[in-house]
Amino acid sequence: MEIEQQITPEVEKSSKKAWVITADMGYGHQRAVYPLRSVAEDDIITVGSEHAASKNEEKLWRRVLNGYEFISRAQGIPVIGNPLFNLLDTFMHIPSPYPMRDLSNKTLQVAILESSINKGLCLGMLETVKTKDLPVVTSFYATAVAADMKGFQSVYCIICDADINRVWVAKEPWESRIEYFAPCGKAAQRLKAYGVQDEKIFTTGFPLPIELLGDRDLTILKADLAQRLDYLDPENIFWRRHKRNVKHFLGKENCIPRKDRKFTITFAVGGAGAQKEIGEKIAISLKTKILNDEVKLVLVAGIRKEVKDFFDSVKTKITDDDSKIEIVYAETLYEYFDKFNGILKYTDVLWTKPSELSFYCALGIPIIIAPPIGSQEKFNAKWLYEVQAGIKQENPDYTDQWLFESLNKGRLAEAAWSGFLKARKLGTFKILEILETGKLISEKSPVMR
Repeated sequence: MEIEQQITPEVEKSSKKAWVITADMGYGHQRAVYPLRSVAEDDIITVGSEHAASKNEEKLWRRVLNGYEFISRAQGIPVIGNPLFNLLDTFMHIPSPYPMRDLSNKTLQVAILESSINKGLCLGMLETVKTKDLPVVTSFYATAVAADMKGFQSVYCIICDADINRVWVAKEPWESRIEYFAPCGKAAQRLKAYGVQDEKIFTTGFPLPIELLGDRDLTILKADLAQRLDYLDPENIFWRRHKRNVKHFLGKENCIPRKDRKFTITFAVGGAGAQKEIGEKIAISLKTKILNDEVKLVLVAGIRKEVKDFFDSVKTKITDDDSKIEIVYAETLYEYFDKFNGILKYTDVLWTKPSELSFYCALGIPIIIAPPIGSQEKFNAKWLYEVQAGIKQENPDYTDQWLFESLNKGRLAEAAWSGFLKARKLGTFKILEILETGKLISEKSPVMR
C-alpha cells in the first residue's frame, strides 16, 4: 500500500535553501535528511558518492562503508564474531553519562577525523558547497566538522541517535560554529558534556516524514494513530483506561474504528542487512495466524537484493499472497524510503534493531527492540525503555505466543501511546523553522513537540 506525499503549505512557501548533506553509512544518516529534501539546493549531497568526491576520495569512503558493514555483520561470524565486534565497537564507544562530568577533551577519534579531513576527506563536498553562500545542514559528523574547519559560517548537524560519541563535536567546541539539532534531551545533555554551548543546541526531535505527520497540527498522524490503537487493543483494556485522553488529543472524529485492514507487523533490517534471520523466525512462528488472516507480516529488505532474495525464499515456504506477507524492496534508496513510509501508515508494530527508527515511536508505533548493534544502539534502546515506547524482543521462535499476549493485555497500545506522548514529533518542522528564522519556538502543549 502506498500513500501520496502531502507537503504542507509551510514547506511549500519556504524560500530558504540549504546545502543538505548526508553519508552512505547505513540508512540512519540518509533517512534523517530525506524529509528536508524540499529545501535542498541542487538535491541532497551524499559525501563519498561519485557526484561529490574525487576518485581517490570515493575509494576512501567505500573502504569506510565496507568497514561499517563488516562491523554490523561481525557478530554473525561463528566463534570469533562477538570478540571481533566488541573490539571494533570500542572505537565508537559512548561513555556512561554518570557521574556528570566534563568530557570536552579531544579523543583519539577526534584526532583521526581531523587528520583525515586535512588529508582530503570531504573535499569534494566542500568544493561544491563553497559555490553558494547557503547554510550547511548535515546528518554526518565528519561533514559538519569539515565545514567548520574550513570556515563556513552556518553549519547545522542533525544528531541521529539518543547518545553520541565525542567525535560528533569539534576538537575545541567552544570555538566551533556548528549548531546541533538534537532528537531528544539525552542527546542534548551529552552535547553539553562534550563542551557545546547551550545556544548552539536545539532540541528539535528527529526529522520524521511529513507525509506521515500531515502538518504542524499532526492531522494525518492523529487519524492514523486513532485507528492503530484500535488494532493494538483487541480486548479494550487500553481503551477503558485512556479513552478520555485519546479522544482529547486525537479528536473524537478520528476515534471511530474503520476495521478496513488486518493487524500488521513490520520487521525491518538495517542498512547492512544484519538480522534478516529474525524475519524468518517471525514468519515461521506466525504461519498459522498469517494463513488465517489474523495478521499481515511485512518484511523490509531495504535496498539489499540479497536480503530480498532471502525474504522471498521465506515467503515461498508460507504463501504467495502479497496480502498475507509483503516484502518491501527498492533498487534506489529514496524509492525505498517512500515505500517504507507508505507501509508505516498501516503498520501496527515495528520490529527492528534500535537504530534511528527508534524515534519513529513518536508516530505512535510500538517498537519491538531487536538486539542492538553497537554502542549507540544500546543507548537508543535505553531511551526507548525510558519513554516506555519499546518492548524487548523475546524469542522470535515463539512470536505467536509472547507478542500476542502483549497485544491482548494492551501493552502494545500502551507503548504506542507513550511514544506519541513522550517523543518529539515536530523535528522536521522545527528544523525548517530554524533555517527560516534562526529561532526555535518552544511549544506549550506536551504533545505538540
